[in-house]
Amino acid sequence: MAEDLTIQTGGKDGGIVINDDWPGYSLELFNYPKHYSGDLECVYIPHGVIMDRTERLARNIMGDLGDHDIVVLCVLKAGYQFCADLVERIKALSRNSDHTLPMSVNFIRLKSYVNDQSTEDLHIVGAEDLSFLTGKAIVDTGKTMKTLLKHVEAFRPKMIKVAGLLVKRVPNSSGCLPDYVGFEIPNRFVVGYALDYNEYFRDLNHICVISESGKLKYKV
Repeated sequence: MAEDLTIQTGGKDGGIVINDDWPGYSLELFNYPKHYSGDLECVYIPHGVIMDRTERLARNIMGDLGDHDIVVLCVLKAGYQFCADLVERIKALSRNSDHTLPMSVNFIRLKSYVNDQSTEDLHIVGAEDLSFLTGKAIVDTGKTMKTLLKHVEAFRPKMIKVAGLLVKRVPNSSGCLPDYVGFEIPNRFVVGYALDYNEYFRDLNHICVISESGKLKYKV
């Protein structure tokens, strides 16, 4: 059985910090699709923990942006599950609060990974005309890159807020830190909860660490 999870908190929206030596939970403690037997090392973040953290982020977004008219820009494909759950929790809070948060949801797709390596070649699909963002407040969810933010800013939204489920501690990273962070994790390749390896593992509810044999099995 894995050791207790050691975490730190990075302020209201700085995310839950998972230490470098966190080994994850034994797969035997959780249910997961058996067709992935041998393809995973451990459960890194259980689904229930993801849901609870997402609700907290929804509350923070409501507190900051309540009564604004916002556009949620979901980054596909890896961000769709986080976006869907975040939007559902914002809607629930809006129904039961004095503050309301009128919102619409739109989608954009980024692709930059080949196997487990991020490439400099970033493809943006569905971003040709984002004129509907003009003058709106935007909550951007998913895997956000500087290139995408620069593209969105060209349409002159009123404000941009970025929500990311995961932020990796990567040496010499020049990426943009989201305004709302779920978890800060070590630089490990994780799958599940819509995060994929060559389109596999999106059907995992938990966030897991892929094994070396799993990488070889699904390598392209």
